[in-house]
Amino acid sequence: MITPVIMAGGSGSRLWPLSRQLRPKQFLPLTGEDSMLQETLKRLTLIEHNAPVVICNEDHRFLVAEQLRQMDIQESRILLEPEGRNTAPAIALAALQVVADEPEALLLVLAADHLIQDVPAFHKSLAQAQQLAEEGSLVTFGVVPTHSETGYGYIQRGERQGDAGYRVARFVEKPDCVSAQDYVATGDYYWNSGMFLFRARRYLEELEHFQPAIVAACRASLAGSRQDLEFIRLDAEAFKASPADSIDYAVMEHTADASVVPLDAGWSDIGSWSSLWAVSQRNEQGNVTQGDVMIHDSHDILVHADHRLVATIGVDNLVVVETKDAVLVAHKERMQEVKQIVERLKIEGRDEYLNHREVYRPWGMYDSIDKGKRYQVKRITVKPGAKLSVQMHHHRAEHWVVVSGTAKVTTGDDTYLVTENQSTYIPIGKVHSLENPGVIPLELIEVQSGAYLGEDDIVRYKDRYGRD
Repeated sequence: MITPVIMAGGSGSRLWPLSRQLRPKQFLPLTGEDSMLQETLKRLTLIEHNAPVVICNEDHRFLVAEQLRQMDIQESRILLEPEGRNTAPAIALAALQVVADEPEALLLVLAADHLIQDVPAFHKSLAQAQQLAEEGSLVTFGVVPTHSETGYGYIQRGERQGDAGYRVARFVEKPDCVSAQDYVATGDYYWNSGMFLFRARRYLEELEHFQPAIVAACRASLAGSRQDLEFIRLDAEAFKASPADSIDYAVMEHTADASVVPLDAGWSDIGSWSSLWAVSQRNEQGNVTQGDVMIHDSHDILVHADHRLVATIGVDNLVVVETKDAVLVAHKERMQEVKQIVERLKIEGRDEYLNHREVYRPWGMYDSIDKGKRYQVKRITVKPGAKLSVQMHHHRAEHWVVVSGTAKVTTGDDTYLVTENQSTYIPIGKVHSLENPGVIPLELIEVQSGAYLGEDDIVRYKDRYGRD
């Protein structure tokens, strides 16, 4: 049976300011009401498959768990990479996990941030690939190109294999413009989608042949792993010993059993705002809008408004993206340069690189609605039954005003309830905790005051979510 392996790493920096380091594009609803990760999992509901394996990094673990919970996916394995080592080791981890329970299992490797508009066509290609994979081939899906594109790698097909597949003649790096045009003109080349189907044991056999150090490191990291809530924590030192390599470089370019099945299903990796504009439904003027947007005499633009009215007058070929704490205005043909802005934000240590003003936590979320030199105001939402860590602050005091719901507050040895329109005070240096004992979300306003207001001024004594 097929076991989906969802690769949920990556930062999606070219979709800034909507995509941030701690909430990247795969966890955002870019093309519908559900996130890209959830859309990826929804495409699998019509095929018989085992519980998915999701591979992500430490910072995103609660986002993954929450989005799976929203889809009522109770059985899953969430593997936490101690650090990114590219796709070959990540897939090896999943293969080792799966093959221990089902030696003949097929792995369907998918990225969490791809768009597929024609799901029946995807299922058709999947069925064709399954025939080849069951015979021992390592199958990749080659996207039928719609135009010459320099941002993707290419796969050249070789001789026919089965009803709809081909042997891989070669993999080609991202080409220049002339080469890309030549590839598309021949009809023998596909875009490299980065999606695969093969038996777990076949992948491990080939990887051990070409890159034994990767398999050895992954085996050791799994042997030293431990279960933490719904997460599998790997042995970090063992995993870091693995070479960093992609599946293409480590296996697919060397194996004699690489096959490609064409995929013509409206695929896109949504790698930039211009690519999102290209796959979105546009009006007669070529405009794509989301949110509270007013347009006058403007053409071929994308405007995304999160929290306020955005108006344009007399502009063409622009991307305008508004969030609570940042606004991007850029020419549609220069969207690759967004990464340069993100890099500057990172170098300067600015919060806009890491996270939105709204920050999600396993217990709920908070919104930093105002901030000054010695104060900060947050709107905090605590999910029913959730509890923040037992903690203490060295440099700040906190005032909590309950807007709705009921808060169970512990300060020192005292525990008491704070209800709607009531408030409480947490002095500097006081050990305290906050819990929502009710069945509706707890909403409160927190006013912090003190000499230092950073999130690292938290000394945790006890945390049900396993955070330090």
